[in-house]
Amino acid sequence: MMRKHLYAHTKPGTRVDEWQTLEDHLRNVAEMALKFGNDFGAGKWAYFAGLWHDLGKSSCEFQQKLVVSCDSNAHIEKPGRVDHSTAGAQYAYKKLKDVGKILAYTIAGHHAGLPDGKSNEDSCLVKRLSKKIPDYDLLLESTSIDNLSSRDLPLKVDNNRFGFQISFFIRMLYSCLVDADFLDTERFLSEDRSLWRSGYEPLTALQDKLNLYLDRFPKNCPPQSINNYRNQILNACLDAAKCSPGLFSLTVPTGGGKTLSSLAFALKHALAYGKTRIIYVIPYTSIIEQNAAVFREILGDNAVLEHHSNYDPGEENQRSRLAAENWDAPLIVTTNVQFFESFFSNRSSRCRKLHRIANSVVILDEAQMLPVPLLKPCLEVIRELSLNYGTTTVLCTATQPALLKSALFPDGLEGVREIILDPPKLYFALKRVQVKKFPVLQNDMLVQQLQDYQRVLCIVNTRKHARVVFEKLPKRDGCFHLSGLMCPAHRTEVLEKIKSTLLNGNKPCRVISTQLVEAGVDVDFPAVFRAISGIDSIAQAAGRCNREGKLGQEGKVIVFLPEDGLPSGDLRQAADTAETILRNHDDPLSLKAVNDYFRMYYWLKGEALDRQHILEDINEGSRSGDFPFKQINEKFRIIETELQSLIIPFNRDADAVISELRYSAYPAAAARKAQRFTVQVYPQTINSLLVAGSVEQLQNQYLVLINRDLYRDDLGLCPEDPMFHEIETLIC
Repeated sequence: MMRKHLYAHTKPGTRVDEWQTLEDHLRNVAEMALKFGNDFGAGKWAYFAGLWHDLGKSSCEFQQKLVVSCDSNAHIEKPGRVDHSTAGAQYAYKKLKDVGKILAYTIAGHHAGLPDGKSNEDSCLVKRLSKKIPDYDLLLESTSIDNLSSRDLPLKVDNNRFGFQISFFIRMLYSCLVDADFLDTERFLSEDRSLWRSGYEPLTALQDKLNLYLDRFPKNCPPQSINNYRNQILNACLDAAKCSPGLFSLTVPTGGGKTLSSLAFALKHALAYGKTRIIYVIPYTSIIEQNAAVFREILGDNAVLEHHSNYDPGEENQRSRLAAENWDAPLIVTTNVQFFESFFSNRSSRCRKLHRIANSVVILDEAQMLPVPLLKPCLEVIRELSLNYGTTTVLCTATQPALLKSALFPDGLEGVREIILDPPKLYFALKRVQVKKFPVLQNDMLVQQLQDYQRVLCIVNTRKHARVVFEKLPKRDGCFHLSGLMCPAHRTEVLEKIKSTLLNGNKPCRVISTQLVEAGVDVDFPAVFRAISGIDSIAQAAGRCNREGKLGQEGKVIVFLPEDGLPSGDLRQAADTAETILRNHDDPLSLKAVNDYFRMYYWLKGEALDRQHILEDINEGSRSGDFPFKQINEKFRIIETELQSLIIPFNRDADAVISELRYSAYPAAAARKAQRFTVQVYPQTINSLLVAGSVEQLQNQYLVLINRDLYRDDLGLCPEDPMFHEIETLIC
């Protein structure tokens, strides 16, 4: 008779005979992982990963460690811990040979993260598979294991992409395993917490709410009115929702109502084809906050999960906090960083949600903002989700980038269906601005021209430039500054003042901002000045001009070269390419001009579209099955700069959060709240502030500004360090 095995997690204060058995845990995780894997045809693979992941806990060494530590609730401390993850990995490889290596990665890494296949570190899979470990009992063996082979891979294999496909498949299995492992442990340790994960409304109920909301809008509008075109766009999305799953593009000018129209497409398509959830992926947190607020107004608070750095947990309920761990919600609103970095991460906390993206509808809002240095790896994710994981993806933008496959861009996407029947015609129907190119504008001349307008928005490329121009403006009512030197709570407050001022037709409103105002911020000016940048950024700036078409004439967008020129790097390359477009096209925002811009900027960059050689690393590893998961995790970074977070004592709420950080033994929750009051700065600036005694470090990690004179109501953070203005330039 097989002895009863203790399990490593138990409720505090319980007797040993009340602990969950290891057999029960393995069976529960296997069954749950099977359910998750079935969403992409890999249920059997996920089942065995769950069945074997904790085999090492059946060893005498591990069981003795549990008994010894029972007085402390059986939590195993690092000193003297027993390796329990390697046993299942070794068993999978022994039983299934090369095919078993797929499962071995997921099992070996279910706590510490997916390992590199082969490296100089002892943690790599090759060394783990030959490592001497304690003897263990084989629990819950299944006869169906003999049927698992490479023929059971649920993939439409592309020989040119096979390495990427297998590494992607490993990550998706890993997601199934770690989520099932976390959930079963949670269910045993905290039944109340587990119950909070249920209770979401079905997508049918969300569609009913959206339809009720859309019924408010007039259906019979004048032919040339914006509302009439918005109705046409909505109807096109509803018609396209009937099409089979795959890749779509939605090319709609700013102000065309693409947010609600894309939601209508997603809900109708999801219900037609059995998709489980809708995921909005957005480049800027400012857009997320705005879109999520719209979705909540329509669908209700409990239907929408925001998952990004600036969301205040104080506004969350228990259900949304838990859903952020694994995206178990009907509607997710997240960032490019959270979405794409998770697909190249090796950490369980980041990968746990990946299986939820299978069989979903993904809306890539502002698709032109995909990170250029990582464009090829990002396209591979989009392609693979569509090909093998039942995911429908919509590339949604006002300026559709040239991402389609062609002779000049063989790595582009194939089979992308445009939802709008005639995008150029729609562009000209909704055209509301005229773009003019100015030569170099000295700062004094720029300020003089801005004063010629009662209401004007000026967008520049750097924090330094924004401050210089703002400080040259005569100080009077109606002058505003926006930049990343202001914490998110401060920016939100200023934006509300700007919107309120714009609603009062008699008040002047002059705004100097970095590019953070460009996408998703619903403001409307008769004139916009834009320091030269990429055509996509210029188009976004134009979206803040004559947005509702109420001027009776075209708004003015003035593109100019700053007096200090442009810094080297991607910004200069984008601006140089835009300069060519401005010379060669009468309308640089037309779809033809935009396509030419992306053709020059994307297609001709070649290897620079995978600057970190991530796809090359994956292909190299595929020859032996030794994928560099850990190395890729360190290399795939959408935001490359090593910025540090400085917490600003902006208001009483910020003071309360700082106090909690200062005195709490468990500061993680306060740290999340503090994100609304942080400014991102370079390490050089932090070091200067520390030396000057202007910054305090709490809990050996949280940096807090204590010299409040360095944070101004009009500009935000203004350190007196002379190096500051040389360093803090490129971050919006």
